[in-house]
Amino acid sequence: MASGLPSWLKAQVPADRSEEEEEGEEPLKMCRNDGYPAELFRVLEEFRRTRLLTDLSLRDAAGECWEVHAPVVAAVCSLVMDRLRCGGGGGGAGAQGLFLDTGTGSAGLAAVLEFAYTGDIAGLAGDAAVAEVRAAAETLGAPRVLELCRRREKQQVGREGGDGALENLLSIAELWAEGLGCDVVLEVDGRSFHAHRVMLAAGSDYFRGMFSSGMRESSQSSVTLLSPAPRELSALLSCLYSGALELGWGTVFELTHCALQLQARAALPLCLGFLRREMDVGSCLDVAAFAEAYGMAELRAQADDYVLRNFQEVGLSPKFQDLGPERVSRYLAQDSLCAPSELAVFRVVVNWIQADPGERLGLAEQLMKLVRFPLMTFREFREVRAVEMAMEQEGSVELYQAALREFGFTAERSKKPCRVRQPHETLVLVGGDTLAPDFGQRAPSRDLWFANALRTVTGLVKEIEWRQLVAMPAPARFRHGLAVLDNRLYVFGGSHFYGQCDVLKSAYRYDPCEESWQRLADMQEPRNYSSVAVRGGLIYVLGGDRDTEHNLDSVECYDPISDRWRFARPLDQAMSGQAVSTWEGEIYVSGGFNCRYQCLVSLFHYHPETGTTYLASMTQERAEHVMETLGGRLYVAGGVKALGEFYTDQLACEAYDPHTDAWARFASLRLPHVNAASAVLEGKLYILGGYCQEDYSESTLVHRYDPGANRWESMGKMPGPNTDIRACILLLPTRLRQ
Repeated sequence: MASGLPSWLKAQVPADRSEEEEEGEEPLKMCRNDGYPAELFRVLEEFRRTRLLTDLSLRDAAGECWEVHAPVVAAVCSLVMDRLRCGGGGGGAGAQGLFLDTGTGSAGLAAVLEFAYTGDIAGLAGDAAVAEVRAAAETLGAPRVLELCRRREKQQVGREGGDGALENLLSIAELWAEGLGCDVVLEVDGRSFHAHRVMLAAGSDYFRGMFSSGMRESSQSSVTLLSPAPRELSALLSCLYSGALELGWGTVFELTHCALQLQARAALPLCLGFLRREMDVGSCLDVAAFAEAYGMAELRAQADDYVLRNFQEVGLSPKFQDLGPERVSRYLAQDSLCAPSELAVFRVVVNWIQADPGERLGLAEQLMKLVRFPLMTFREFREVRAVEMAMEQEGSVELYQAALREFGFTAERSKKPCRVRQPHETLVLVGGDTLAPDFGQRAPSRDLWFANALRTVTGLVKEIEWRQLVAMPAPARFRHGLAVLDNRLYVFGGSHFYGQCDVLKSAYRYDPCEESWQRLADMQEPRNYSSVAVRGGLIYVLGGDRDTEHNLDSVECYDPISDRWRFARPLDQAMSGQAVSTWEGEIYVSGGFNCRYQCLVSLFHYHPETGTTYLASMTQERAEHVMETLGGRLYVAGGVKALGEFYTDQLACEAYDPHTDAWARFASLRLPHVNAASAVLEGKLYILGGYCQEDYSESTLVHRYDPGANRWESMGKMPGPNTDIRACILLLPTRLRQ
């Protein structure tokens, strides 16, 4: 469990699992709460301001007294660290005042303390200010503050080391690992855990109440806890001092329970994030039951939504067979239940009944009323009749007849029966064009459309309920770049018609919550057929065409905060029509056209500073295709490939595994999708529109790939423009979807 932690933290994690347990458990995943260090130090600064749990007095040369927390200051100042060492830990040294020499002024000491409690010093400018801070840092022995002064003198602005709060936290964790300054012992089930009282209070509302409300534990050097168990407490303490926690399905429920009990500021978001992010067919019902038991409505809704999205797989799992009839009925009644067809829903019900026929046959008629038989084809209905006949032979005469009469052969319905699913997130189409032999009749689009609901009609027939969202500012555009950052839509470049002077470099941002567009700074070069990726809060636009004869190797980086563009390291060759996706925060580029407009088979990792690293090539060349990240793999589909001196449609599809640096084929497309749009929604890959290279006809259909079933299914038709279009996923306000 300790792998991935700093070496001085590994010793704090208990090694009380047997070899058999270790071998039988799935690998644990290291989860980090990046915002925790800054959040924790904001609480510690509040403690200092209110003098809560302060244990050290610093007096400067002017006699001013500063009440601080010894572990926090010792993490950056060797003078206080030495005091703790001389005191043998336990906080004894912290009870004494520390008098500083005449070289330490109030402003300098205040700046060093600001660094200890924030990881930075705001407003450190000017020779006099830097000199005073330097003097205090030298007195206190604060080398990282001295380095910050040096950088500011050279006008190297920015946060120290990139994340000073995290560095400070890890320094405090080193004190904890050595037992320095620890002033309380937690006793659990015969095990003792040393800690800093102030860190416990800052990282846990449970301990904050214990140590600040006058309870007898606030003055005790040893506190006995009835729970959690030693193993869980050790993991939570490590998380409190690092913001990191290793999680797996064998431990996450116990740790979540303990984090809830202690209101652990770092661990609880990590546990809940793991439950949401790693939820799968085998665990979703456990998550739903856990969330229900602890009254976590949002997590319960997300788990139930996962069950409904993957109903066929979950419904045939062993855990589903253990559900009570109320839970089964509630799932069956939902409009948003997803299944390949209603026959699959019927099979789930039959499977659940047959798991315990003695108890459940009496519930069959009630459950079958929730199966929507009119959505079945006559061929599917034959299987229903065959199951009924088998039941009749077992003595259950007319088991389903009442349900069939009510739902299959009654008077005509007022509306077409269907199941309607409204995903939490929304698939959005942006811009695009419509092909026509006469260029003068082509009409590039400014429209944005969104998929408000997914409908399952009869058999395998699917439909999308499209709605218009908003119009882009003029001009209309196609072949553009698209990105989403912080649920805001960014549109870059593209073309507004087909001439060499029609390539754009303008950029816009759409905020769905405000329902407003904002004009951004122009790119430094006009480009279309480029690709866009988000990395580290910045947006990168890679390659593309400047005109019909020249593509680009340049990469532009956009900073949304400053609204500025700069060039990043270029690609190692000019290219356009490539596809880009990110995996674990890194940018991957596949295929495309080179400077001679030959289709490529390459895949490479692009880094804005170090450039291009080539990986295993695709098994087939392609350009004007799509690539999306799904389930830890990069899926490529559609586009064109070479056919002598010409191009033809690329129907073959393949997926790349970054862990093995290898490609594997998956189900081929049924129809061509050249220069189509793509997105991942609810764990499935959508490819939308495009055209056919063979006859230049438009692909007006939407296809969806299900990795679990390894098949493509038709989801219906596009709402408007079909070619040179782009798609993304946004979270739209409820008012826009009602």
